[in-house]
Amino acid sequence: MTGRFPHLILFLAAFLAALALANAYHVKPGIAHHVKSIFVFGDSQFDAGNNKYIKHCGLQANYTPYGMSYFHTPTGRFTNGRTVADFISQYLGIKFQKPYQEVYRKLVHHSHHIRKTMPDNGLNFASAGSGLLPDTNNRQRVTSIQSQLLQFQALVKQNFIHRKQVVESIYFLASGSNDIFSYYLLHGELKLNETAYAHAMLKEASKFIDKIYKLGGRRIVAYGVGPMGCIPGRVLIKRAPKDHCYDKMDRMVKYYNAELQHLMISIPRRYPGAIGVYVVVYPTVQNFLTHPKLYGFLNVSQACCGAGPLNGELQCGLRGYKLCHNPNDYFFWDYFHPSERVYGLIAKGIWAGGKKQIWPMNVRTLASIKLPFH
Repeated sequence: MTGRFPHLILFLAAFLAALALANAYHVKPGIAHHVKSIFVFGDSQFDAGNNKYIKHCGLQANYTPYGMSYFHTPTGRFTNGRTVADFISQYLGIKFQKPYQEVYRKLVHHSHHIRKTMPDNGLNFASAGSGLLPDTNNRQRVTSIQSQLLQFQALVKQNFIHRKQVVESIYFLASGSNDIFSYYLLHGELKLNETAYAHAMLKEASKFIDKIYKLGGRRIVAYGVGPMGCIPGRVLIKRAPKDHCYDKMDRMVKYYNAELQHLMISIPRRYPGAIGVYVVVYPTVQNFLTHPKLYGFLNVSQACCGAGPLNGELQCGLRGYKLCHNPNDYFFWDYFHPSERVYGLIAKGIWAGGKKQIWPMNVRTLASIKLPFH
């Protein structure tokens, strides 16, 4: 117990700092939102269609039945409808963020209209398959977090995104799942042990925060990794169990998440004027999986769309896939990703939930904080 005492002091100090910051900037939850723009970075959990614009990219969702439940057409999102970023945008009363790759192509061909075409509600840079580590799925031609940052930085440096928008936006980071899955899928090829690998990921997360802050971002939300050992796609990993979650992988997830939360806790201390928020994904999702009937799920082990054991051996939409009758009954949409209904439940907790779902404040409160513009 005594060994944890210094961590408790740091936790309380950061919590008080966050509260002081909120008070200093006049929080008025539910009254006024000072955020009308979101910039999204990460992987397939948030990808709004960037990969479909990347030539020879091996990870795609731009075919049916993806998008069937909301958009009624494939958009490049790796689920049957909206993602968490889409739901949060709806809560804020703004349009969904367009994929960076779509906007970039318009800017290249219509540069004289660049000021008019740059969206004022933010941009989505997320690329399915990417990770915090630059080598994760790089052979699939995905866009790494490092490259996503460079794309954003170029727009800021060239004044395509006004500094006022940079300061007044929320920055979402949802990455790490692919790194951890790849570690076990390629086990034996990677030289680092689990702890060293997790710290290599955290180092990149820290660099991301540092870069966003230096570019002017002040509201940073990090999305924790869910129980990867429970996804249907675990059947692709040699010796992973099919009748229960892969506990070894989930132990690494828990370790990484705990360290990521500590990193977010340190933001007010390390970066004056900035607010770090951590989304507590793992226990939220674990609660859904443990008590499915409470949340209306009939199946929390198999994918709605796919093939093979748990419908986890084949990606949804590829030849030979099977599709369930009602995606809302299923927790998993495909071999890796939750259904839109799950994303909606998670987004509800992110928007207005308590500290068991998001710490130290929810996004509604975060969006109600008026930050000084310099």
